[in-house]
Amino acid sequence: MAEISASLVMKLRKMSGQGMMDCKKALTETNGDIDEAMALLRKKGLATLEKRAGRETTEGKVVCRKSDDGKTAVMATLCCETDFVSKGDDFAAAAKLLGDYCLACGDDGSAEAVLATEVNGKKFSEVITDIVSKIGEKTEVGESAKYQLAGSGVIGTYVHFNDKIGSMVEIEAGSNEVSGKLDAIAVDIAMHITAMNPAGLDRDSIPADVIEKERAIAAEQVKNKPPEILEKIVEGKLGKFFKERCLVDQKFVKDDSKTVGQALSDAAGGEVKIKRFIRFEIG
Repeated sequence: MAEISASLVMKLRKMSGQGMMDCKKALTETNGDIDEAMALLRKKGLATLEKRAGRETTEGKVVCRKSDDGKTAVMATLCCETDFVSKGDDFAAAAKLLGDYCLACGDDGSAEAVLATEVNGKKFSEVITDIVSKIGEKTEVGESAKYQLAGSGVIGTYVHFNDKIGSMVEIEAGSNEVSGKLDAIAVDIAMHITAMNPAGLDRDSIPADVIEKERAIAAEQVKNKPPEILEKIVEGKLGKFFKERCLVDQKFVKDDSKTVGQALSDAAGGEVKIKRFIRFEIG
């Protein structure tokens, strides 16, 4: 059996990020072959993933990242089983890498595409395998999205301090001059979305089945009212629902004297509108 030197153990540790004892054990089992030892550590991660496939991943981190030119932004969730693991340095490092991979992903930014994306000769699916072999918990990409500006505008992102809720919003502008005024308000609106969890952008974006459900609830609440005023009351309740759940009509969290739409318009001083938004929450 080959003698396993401390320098060889350190080399494998640097390559794999694994603990000293795990690296020494892998090298011992492979008679000092560092490539075989690396493969053995990855098999350990794959075996752990298979063993814990049915476990729930209700903890983790939301990650947001923007390209240097600000024209592309991504948001994703890296999920694990316990809060203890999600707060560890190894998991945080993997979450940071996830942002890099999401930006590098040339596809639609879906979780499947991100897992298949290769950076510096390594797929993110392999990063997952490596982290699982270290932490011993099921780890997976939960949700992922990518926004790319087609013209003038900005993308705002925000992650709550607990790293478990985040939002991304794309704002279209009539010109680059208007875009230059929108960075701060875009972040504020992303923060608003994170806090208020709107059901849709505006009334037209609320699914018909959601509206009908709200209408039915409102009608049930006032079913004993006279028929001639019942419909008016129901419509009034629906109007209140839209104000509370449509992003552009919600009271802005940083200034409740304005709606989100009004706050955006005031900040822009020109032609501008919210194109789309997305909100991820872990747990």
